[in-house]
Amino acid sequence: MNPSTKKGALMSNARSNMRHIVLITLSAAIGGFLFGFDSSVINGANGALKAHFHATDYELAWAVSLALISAAVGAFFAGRIADAFGRVKCMLFASDLFLLSAIGSGIPFGISDFILWRVIGGFGIGMASIIAPIYIAETAPAHLRGRLGSMQQFAIVIGIFVALLSNYLIVRIAGSANNPMIGHVKAWQVMFWVEIIPAILYGYAAWKLPESPRYLIHKGFIEQAQKVLAQINPEGVDKEVETIQSSFKNKKQPKFIDLIKIIDGKERISPILWAGLGLAILQQLVGINVIFYYGTMLWQSVGFGESDAFLTSVISSGVNLVMTVVAILLIDKIGRKPLLLIGSIGMAITLSTLTVCFMSAGADGTLPGTAAIIALIAANLYITFFAATWGPVMWVMLGEMFNNRIRTIAIAICGLAQWFANFVVTWTFPVLTGKDGIGVGPTYALYSFFAIFSIFFVAKFIKETKGKELEEM
Repeated sequence: MNPSTKKGALMSNARSNMRHIVLITLSAAIGGFLFGFDSSVINGANGALKAHFHATDYELAWAVSLALISAAVGAFFAGRIADAFGRVKCMLFASDLFLLSAIGSGIPFGISDFILWRVIGGFGIGMASIIAPIYIAETAPAHLRGRLGSMQQFAIVIGIFVALLSNYLIVRIAGSANNPMIGHVKAWQVMFWVEIIPAILYGYAAWKLPESPRYLIHKGFIEQAQKVLAQINPEGVDKEVETIQSSFKNKKQPKFIDLIKIIDGKERISPILWAGLGLAILQQLVGINVIFYYGTMLWQSVGFGESDAFLTSVISSGVNLVMTVVAILLIDKIGRKPLLLIGSIGMAITLSTLTVCFMSAGADGTLPGTAAIIALIAANLYITFFAATWGPVMWVMLGEMFNNRIRTIAIAICGLAQWFANFVVTWTFPVLTGKDGIGVGPTYALYSFFAIFSIFFVAKFIKETKGKELEEM
């Protein structure tokens, strides 16, 4: 073979390998799409649910937020399920839960029945939120891992955008979320049934995926792992297998005790776990999911009409989508820590601006003209800073910052904490801003405080992971 022919063959193989890597990444990330869709579809339905079932503020809070508790449980056990049965089987199980939840949420007989179906979907959300970053981190080459790992967050924001867009279109057709759309079936019920399609696609895609080579090596299936690694990067497969094998010094199931270190003669939780927990919790305490779970109700409460409130939520999710693309392009160039710092500073400024705007609301809760415009701009700038930084970077870092020995248990604990923080923010928002609460302005002051705190947390406790092999962590 002459040099030019050999070079052409190598380039062709490289393109083929890249297509394979991107394909398996996108397939795994469909779980992220469902994560975003399932968690945000409630945005357009919560007002109609409250009216349909004559629910109180507290009942609505439980209807929206209780699924997050089951998501926390699903996230915690996802690592154990993935270690016991494989990453792919974990995805298949999650897809089944999404499908059941989508069907059941559209045919509830009461608010309690609705909550049950949402709880089932919550287990799927939690599992998908953890298994996708694990799988992508374990199959992607180190130099592409940040960009491909961001596909998880990209898929989440696409899911959010599609959910809010479909909600808006359904309301435009039906006239209102609580109006009949198909016979006696109301518009808000159809919103949940839309999820049936991606749930089926996720199951099919997971069925076609190869198992994680690191899982296969850990279980002793060396030949199968070599085949998968050869599809990803045929150069140095044997060396890669040896490196992965050496990283599994402890062949036992990861346990919490593995996260304990002796510091100053005392047993303490590993600092790297505290860092991961801080990232996971702070990502939620800045209040981002208030926009995506309650955005429509929020804008209606400050004077927007129903259609305009739905459209505003779609625009916000569109900003979220575009800026996540920016993050994917920047994460392997700028690095993880600089992006987090930029995001924290930007969110602190924009959330403080929103606080001032909401504090200026009239006695009836509506914003005066100028304050409404500034609030809209600040809200979308806030989403811009979050989506370009903390949104994807937190998930990428959770997949990278722990070594092979503790990764699944550490990510499970961080995922549990992240979902619990999500629950706290989601449950408290309608209560804090309701008739017996402190109001929207003081609530946003709390989110501003956590954004400011995140600046100092990242500067002091977070280390850069850009370009490092997982076995180096």
